[in-house]
Amino acid sequence: MKYLKLLTLFAVISFNLNAQNNLNLENNQQEKASYVIKNVNVIPMTNNNKVMENATVVIQNKRIQSINDSIPTNAIIIDGTDKWLIPGFIDMHVHNLADGPYKSYPTKGPAIHFDTQNFMTLYVANGVTTVFELSARAEHIGQRNEILRGDVVGPRIALAALIDGSNANMTATTPSDGRQTVRLAKGEGYEFIKVYSQLNIETYKAIIDEAEKQGIKVVGHVPAAFEGKPAEDFFVPHFGLIAHAEELSKQTEEFSFEKAQEYARLAKKNGTWLIPNLSNLVYIAKQARSLDSVLNLKSFKFVHPLMQSKWIESNQYYQGTNAKRIAYFDKLVDFHVKVVKAFKKEGVPMVTGTDAGTSGIVWGFSLHDELKLLVEAGLTNEEALASATRLGAEWLEIDDKIGTIEKGKFADLILLDKNPLKNINNTRKISGVFINGKWIDENKLDDMLSYVEEWNNANKENYNWKEVIRKIRGR
Repeated sequence: MKYLKLLTLFAVISFNLNAQNNLNLENNQQEKASYVIKNVNVIPMTNNNKVMENATVVIQNKRIQSINDSIPTNAIIIDGTDKWLIPGFIDMHVHNLADGPYKSYPTKGPAIHFDTQNFMTLYVANGVTTVFELSARAEHIGQRNEILRGDVVGPRIALAALIDGSNANMTATTPSDGRQTVRLAKGEGYEFIKVYSQLNIETYKAIIDEAEKQGIKVVGHVPAAFEGKPAEDFFVPHFGLIAHAEELSKQTEEFSFEKAQEYARLAKKNGTWLIPNLSNLVYIAKQARSLDSVLNLKSFKFVHPLMQSKWIESNQYYQGTNAKRIAYFDKLVDFHVKVVKAFKKEGVPMVTGTDAGTSGIVWGFSLHDELKLLVEAGLTNEEALASATRLGAEWLEIDDKIGTIEKGKFADLILLDKNPLKNINNTRKISGVFINGKWIDENKLDDMLSYVEEWNNANKENYNWKEVIRKIRGR
């Protein structure tokens, strides 16, 4: 009997090792595979952005090996005839679903688990190959590791640790606490700092100053403590990126183009870039009118059922809504368009971010919505595309790796059926995506999305937002 048990044990071990070896072999083969995109129109999104027509692009070892050079033998050929190749998109403001929260007893673990692949599929299917997580937790580092190991197909993830005065994973109420929190965040592996709304002025300034000393860039909100004070007060040196145009509208009741110009001049002087994030207030205003704006989203079916429940049952923008509130949101929407126009006129760089994860703003899909809104606000198609590719990579300081189509850069690419320089809505017409050198055609992307939809439908009854919150709070 013992002998049989040992044989069974060895058989199981052998099977598992063989399975793992096969998986590793498959991953290695994918990494070593060569791809050739033939006869494709390349929109490189470099500064001069000269379109290369009927080009041949070779991808090998996850990188762009060559453009219009020799073709390797045994390469996988992709027909790019009448198609358009652009760099993968960067969403510079996201909030990703990750396991948590931890409000129970030691060793129990998170109250909610999320399937990382199901979630990341939304980005992949929309050509979003890099995201900037603006409220990063340890779980987001874990998600990134899943992607880097090859267990999950997903975007590159940049991580910003959020520091606020209260109700945050990292809090600081004094300048010394703020400086120490920055040092701790750096030590824990976060690459950026996000300042938030409830910081007092002295702590806000200390955090930004310490971040500069630590070589960490700062993104974030303008604290409420600055309301009623001169605008130049919150444009602190090394405050590198405003997370929303809304941060500017919060500081004034004068929603004029002249006020927008004042902000733009101060931003340029201070070296502060902007995430317009027009989607944010546009979708807030829609939800204040009716929850049908959420229910009727074509992408709603791909949203995790817990978030579907939250966005409908506990929608903060619809609850208590009234005509006065809706009119105020509309004023903000109009003012944010003026901000975009003023920042463009002043030559202040703007990068595309969507606040994905906020009610009504669906990860991945929202990037295309934001591009459309930016064009409607006055950016050219090319400027909007640059904001979602080259400029995002530049602010993140990884423009030597991604953001343009050039020899040696990572193969994060989107193959489109139509030219986005002619119509920005053509970014939605995706024929396939290269994500870290892995090719996924439109049929596979559709299959991946269908699986997410089917899973969501099968699990809806297991995720009621109010019930989950009740259990977490032990009621």
